[in-house]
Amino acid sequence: MPLRVVTYNVHKCRGLDRRTNAVRIAAVLRQIEPDIAALQEVLEHQAETIARELALHFVMGENRKHLGHAYGNAVLSRFPIRARENYDLSVQGRESRGCLRADIAWRDSEVLHVFNVHLGTSFSERRQQARRLVAADLLADLKLERPRLVLGDFNEWTSGLATRLLRSHMQSADIRTHLRRSRTYPGILPFLHLDHIYYDPELKLERLSLCRTREALVASDHLPLTAEFDAA
Repeated sequence: MPLRVVTYNVHKCRGLDRRTNAVRIAAVLRQIEPDIAALQEVLEHQAETIARELALHFVMGENRKHLGHAYGNAVLSRFPIRARENYDLSVQGRESRGCLRADIAWRDSEVLHVFNVHLGTSFSERRQQARRLVAADLLADLKLERPRLVLGDFNEWTSGLATRLLRSHMQSADIRTHLRRSRTYPGILPFLHLDHIYYDPELKLERLSLCRTREALVASDHLPLTAEFDAA
């Protein structure tokens, strides 16, 4: 069964025009028609609005409060979400960060473990978070079934420890091969590559695309990165 997933840092739904509009983010995603969407930098009520607009299930991984609202990562899914767990990736003295796992009933109720990640902006911070990600109680948890899918904003524009560790454990969706570019952020004039997708070999990557519609270019400073998979 084909599977279309997207990772999208929505920047609190605040666009380059300084308007905050969750419905606009939903309109961008509606053009993509994802089966699963991993959103970063989103408030819970915004994720709820986007999920309602797209008729998707959603779960929230709160990393901190922002203006009194739960703030962090969210996973939206066309398929039922059977369970969720939010892992704390915070490093002392830095902004609270997390990894949200959503267990999704996909392909005849087979479980797909989706990990939505948002790492920190500091080099030393990301090194600690990278080791935490591949720990025995997170990605390397023997109780987890396969396949696993890891996606999000890694804030890693060079090949750092997170990139090396994840590539040693999983397949990487290489934008240079599929998009013929090495940079995706910011959307208007990209000079960094922050959004990444990793997956188990049970999934076969068919296509990778970057949504660059006029609406997407304004809705957030990131652009949605979409991967289409089939069973290997």
